[in-house]
Amino acid sequence: KTHPLVSGLPPSSFRSSSQLSVSHAPGFAKLNRREGAGGWSPLTSDRYQWLEVDLGERTKITAVATQGRYGSSDWLSSYLLMFSDTGHNWKQYRQEDSIGSFPGNSNADSVVQYKLRQPAVARFLRLIPLDWNPNGRIGLRLETYGCPYSEYVMSLDGSSAGLVYRGSPESRQTSTEVISVEFKTQRNSGMLLHAEGQEGHGLSLELDRGKLLLLFTQGTEILEESWSIFGHIYLQNCRLASLGSLLDDQHWHHVKMERRGFHLNLTVDKHTERVQIPAEFSQWDGNVTFSCAESVSVAVTFPGPRSFLQLPVVTASSPGGVSVGFQFRTWNKAGLLFTFDLPQQGGVVWLYLSDARLRLQIHKPICIFLSGSGLNDGQWHSVELTSRRGHLTVTVDKEEGGTATANPTFPVAIDSQIFFGGKWLIGCPSEDDTKECRNPFNIFQGCMSHLTLNNLDVDLIRVQRKQLGNYSNVQIDMCGIIDRCSPSRCEHGGRCSQSWTVFHCNCSGSGYTGATCHSSVYEQSCEAYKHNGNTSGHFYVDVDGSGPIKPQLVYCNMTEDNTWMVIQHNNTETTRIRASPGVNQYSVHFHYPTEEEQLSAIISQSEHCQQELSYHCKKSRLLNTPEGSPFSWWFGGPGSGHPQTYWGGAQPGSQQCSCGLHGDCVDPQHYCNCDADRSQWTEDSGLLTHKASLPVRSLVLGDVHRPGSEAAYRVGPLSCRGDKNFWNAAFFDKETSYLHFPTFHGELSADISFMFKTTSSSGVFLENLGIKDFIRIELSSSTQVLFSFDVGNGPLEVHVNSSVPLNDNRWHRVRAERNVKEASLRLDHFPAATQEAPADGHFHLQLNSQLFIGGTASRQKGFRGCIRSLQLNGVTLDLEERAQITPGVRPGCPGHCSSYGSLCQNQGRCVERDNGFQCHCGPSAYTGVFCTTEVSASFKAGTSVSYTFKEPYELMRNNSALPSSIYSDMTLKGENVSLSFRTFQSPALLLYVSSYYREYLALLVRYKLDSSGDAEVLKSRVRGVANGQLHSVSIRRTAHAVSVQVPRTNTTHLTNYDCVYLSRLASLGFTGCLSVVHFNSISPLKAALLHPDTSPVVISGPLVQSNCGSSASTNGKSFCLRFVVTLQKGLYKNKKSKLNIGLNVLFQVNLSASAERKVHFSSFLKMKKYDLRIIEW
Repeated sequence: KTHPLVSGLPPSSFRSSSQLSVSHAPGFAKLNRREGAGGWSPLTSDRYQWLEVDLGERTKITAVATQGRYGSSDWLSSYLLMFSDTGHNWKQYRQEDSIGSFPGNSNADSVVQYKLRQPAVARFLRLIPLDWNPNGRIGLRLETYGCPYSEYVMSLDGSSAGLVYRGSPESRQTSTEVISVEFKTQRNSGMLLHAEGQEGHGLSLELDRGKLLLLFTQGTEILEESWSIFGHIYLQNCRLASLGSLLDDQHWHHVKMERRGFHLNLTVDKHTERVQIPAEFSQWDGNVTFSCAESVSVAVTFPGPRSFLQLPVVTASSPGGVSVGFQFRTWNKAGLLFTFDLPQQGGVVWLYLSDARLRLQIHKPICIFLSGSGLNDGQWHSVELTSRRGHLTVTVDKEEGGTATANPTFPVAIDSQIFFGGKWLIGCPSEDDTKECRNPFNIFQGCMSHLTLNNLDVDLIRVQRKQLGNYSNVQIDMCGIIDRCSPSRCEHGGRCSQSWTVFHCNCSGSGYTGATCHSSVYEQSCEAYKHNGNTSGHFYVDVDGSGPIKPQLVYCNMTEDNTWMVIQHNNTETTRIRASPGVNQYSVHFHYPTEEEQLSAIISQSEHCQQELSYHCKKSRLLNTPEGSPFSWWFGGPGSGHPQTYWGGAQPGSQQCSCGLHGDCVDPQHYCNCDADRSQWTEDSGLLTHKASLPVRSLVLGDVHRPGSEAAYRVGPLSCRGDKNFWNAAFFDKETSYLHFPTFHGELSADISFMFKTTSSSGVFLENLGIKDFIRIELSSSTQVLFSFDVGNGPLEVHVNSSVPLNDNRWHRVRAERNVKEASLRLDHFPAATQEAPADGHFHLQLNSQLFIGGTASRQKGFRGCIRSLQLNGVTLDLEERAQITPGVRPGCPGHCSSYGSLCQNQGRCVERDNGFQCHCGPSAYTGVFCTTEVSASFKAGTSVSYTFKEPYELMRNNSALPSSIYSDMTLKGENVSLSFRTFQSPALLLYVSSYYREYLALLVRYKLDSSGDAEVLKSRVRGVANGQLHSVSIRRTAHAVSVQVPRTNTTHLTNYDCVYLSRLASLGFTGCLSVVHFNSISPLKAALLHPDTSPVVISGPLVQSNCGSSASTNGKSFCLRFVVTLQKGLYKNKKSKLNIGLNVLFQVNLSASAERKVHFSSFLKMKKYDLRIIEW
């Protein structure tokens, strides 16, 4: 139970920087007391004042309360709290690891109490005023609350044997074991704790460069289990975890190890990491707490650009010499460490950091570059500069041997004073910011300690009391360095780096982006890639967005009907097995390149998944009967899978095959074809579609040992289609309607993404409130989206303006992110807007109300329209499920073609679907998911394709005359013909159309026709088209005009077509490539290639589908080419040999207008010093 700690203390327990008078002494600074002047007030009111309380012993402090000086206008409005065990080496207490200041009072009488989020354990407390009543002075009365803190302590000097604890045999049987340790030290390395286990295995906690490492050790066999603290044990180590930083700061740090089975939770101060320990180490015992002996070390912190320390220099014992020594630690790569004048030479000495290396510069210039590097690692580094008898030496980290020397021609000595840190040069007033007074180097931000001048220690406490030297904007008797990368705020493996004030995340190679590598750069499904306009190919997919699951490479097969995500495994081919003597069962395991959590997430979010499972058999039974024991089975589902006794095409648990389900097995008495046990080859195959049983993990085939038994199996890749998250939508038809969900928890990082479409000009998409904090995203106008939130620093807004209206009833995408560094907002493809977070502000987002979607708690400014694919920190909210039970909200949202219809190209028609859309390519000469794949074919000599229309005699059956209506319907007033071709043949016929009335239209290449007859001949001005290049032709004829590309002439209309001929007119043929052949609404080449059995086409000769009509084959795109190369390589003794190799190599081919072929190639040949020459194409 906590109680007041200050009220009962004697006046001797209070100290202060100064006091206004005896009646304003620090001993009167007790809460609600009126003795003396009613509280403490210093002599001057500035930020260098402090009040200190000695609690007498280490105490757990849980709260602090302040009050102004009684009956006055003197009070504090904000302050800092410092704690110490010795009265030196103070440590600042920070809220949320960032906020350093505490709110104070607004008058002299009221009490403001602040409860510490994490209790502090210390003996001494120091309060430093930051702001006070501008119409008064600093005035303070205070109280602290807490409880006694008991501990057992011991001191270790690093050379002792340590403390050994052996547990009893009974204590080793528990499944949960705990070790807790508290330590403090100034050394940055050393063995903290070692736990020995069986056969010499053990766990160690070691301090390495101020970080605590958990190591698994493998050593010689040790007969007894024991604990060794700071023991001298040298074993082979394997790092399991690394936690904490700057642990050599001579402050107490709490360490706790808690083992549960083979998992261990390691906690350092407030941060915990869960690790798995090797199975070799199974037990430990003991619970030890200890501390180290106290030592006094006074440091000084240079926090900002106006920080400097000016010290007088006592004349050295030997004239013309100088000696300066100190230690420093910093995160910055650059900064001025110290400077002093050389008045006799009219020069200046500068010692500074540049690119994390130490540099000494003497003006008039002598530059010395030291070997030290990486000095911005946050560790203490020692520096010593000495000048004696014309010999100048600068040493960095003496024990590591970083020394540089020079021999200047003049003595280097300090005349009177030296400046450490600082922005201004010597002799300039602190407010002078002119170019002449400005520091030409970067500002040093960091800590210094152990300062010596001419081998005399500098008493920084006297400096603090204004008894020695001068200073400005420094913090004496503390090192205020903070490691902003421990724990790292960079997510998903982003690499953290830092300066004194900020940290940065390097996200390269992680697959994530943003200030903290929070948001994925990849889409979450193949469905999302398709709706970005992508076609089939390999893509990285991040199934949970910003969640913990890593991106994975999959193949997206985007067909006209569905989009499939295909995941291969190590054996998708048909594999044959034969009987082996002594082998009763044959088992095989399948390994997938994706991790377990990735597979589970893909299957879960997909609408449908399937995997082919087939068994080819010859006298090899499969499942037996449903009543008997199966001969074979397979394992499927999460982990290693669960046994399954049904086959592809059947239902789970049925112990049947597909033929048993449909009743068409070769033997009606069995439910699988293979169970008939015939001597002829047969098979059982089908698709597994029960998602809970996918993917297939392994197969066990039992009837393969009998003589004459033969079998083969195939397990296809896992294929999944549909993304339930991508199309999950809700329609809000009233401004007062909304959906509510549990509170959104995004304390340190939050990302929100969704799509919307609306006809309204404003409305709130999302809102979640706290006591003071909130987060909200809204459509603030028809062209602006606004993201606003408050984490305790006041409201912050980020907005993106659109150049097009957002209430156009088309889908628009919004992505908002907020982390400890910045907030960002993205809208569609517009540039992201960002807003930096305050450098020293609150960063925990604390919400407690329900999350409102499509509205607010006040039911005002609601959103009317559709919201879909709403995700918060990678988790999709099921809008449809909640909308089914919420009035004013409907699940789903139709009308996708208005947004995605433009993806359908080449006359493809957008067709609405419940979840998405489909490009119908029927009327188009193209195919593919967006009707962009050209349908091309290679024609050989004698190849032709004819497409036959309905002939007139079919209409004339049982009719004596042809009705005029039918006649008119069969008469075309115009034609629209287009195609592309590539050929070296001339003359050649590309297209021939004839009518029932012997009228025709023919398209030829460089063919001379006699135009004196009835034929109308139209010649193109384009010459040399038989050059193997791709050419496109478009013919448009109306009732009175016909055009071929640009030229126009008059012609007549044709009537009653009977067929279309490709590449044949009498004996004239065509050899080459034809593609995208289109005649009015008919695509005859597409019908012949893709639907030859259901289309009225006749194919003569070899017709081969290819990509020869693609412009990519000549416009610098990639294709595969088989060729023969000669490799000439120098061998031993300068002998040469030639090697002819046939390879499939990826080429880039550029064909210029002059047909000059430039070949750029790359292959996987890894041979040195070879000459490559193409000798055969």
